[in-house]
Amino acid sequence: MVGAYNGIFGYGKRYNLFDVKRVSDCYDKAELLNELKKINLPNLKIIVTGNGRVANGAIELLGLLHIRRITPYEFTHYTFREPTYTQLHSYNYYETADGSEWNTQKFYSHPEKFRSTFMKYTRWCDLLIHCSFWDPRAPKIFTAEQMRSPEFGISVIADVSCDMNGPIPSTIRSSTIQKPFYGYHPVTEKEGEPFSQDTITVMAVDNLPCELPRDASESFGKELIEKVLPSLLVKDENKLIERGTIAKGGNLMRKFEYLRDFVNEDK
Repeated sequence: MVGAYNGIFGYGKRYNLFDVKRVSDCYDKAELLNELKKINLPNLKIIVTGNGRVANGAIELLGLLHIRRITPYEFTHYTFREPTYTQLHSYNYYETADGSEWNTQKFYSHPEKFRSTFMKYTRWCDLLIHCSFWDPRAPKIFTAEQMRSPEFGISVIADVSCDMNGPIPSTIRSSTIQKPFYGYHPVTEKEGEPFSQDTITVMAVDNLPCELPRDASESFGKELIEKVLPSLLVKDENKLIERGTIAKGGNLMRKFEYLRDFVNEDK
């Protein structure tokens, strides 16, 4: 929710559309939601990637803003007189490299055998809220070269997932709560002014829940007490602890082997 709000905030600031508080200046979520009443958006088009908890939080925020949800097909084929958003799953913007039929399990197991088709959406998109998990073996969602294309119309990117050297080339560093935005110049691939017309506005804060510490702490504590402690102290029936364990006995667990290169960098 915080990442989506920051994306909307950045779009408003870039085009001088409205004046609202930063999330970190709000006392809690209730005050944040009150700020939404001040937001009046033009008929921009928004993409939300992913279908997990992160994406659902972003979609909840867009729903509170009464932004109309449309299908991916409508996104690229129709114009609207109101702000709209579409949610993209991996099968919407990836395809098999050999032209075979889409297979979700194969994508998760061998993402390197797929290629991105995300560029078919970029011409129509104003704001990208990236919330999906990315496997380092998978191709980037779009490349730095593609960001220089006239078909790339995205002017603001809220990279909620914030993967360094990941699927979004403009995420060249993580930003901070104090200074959440920076500019990415697609020609030079360097950092610039965050709201310049020559750059793409990027939000890449990697500790977003800390902008609402009261609500984040309460939610985390509730999840810990209700869902984690029983598995930790009584019986781990669903292997919650095992699935959430990154390393054991000095070695990475199989599920987290993708961190191997990152670990080896410190040696």
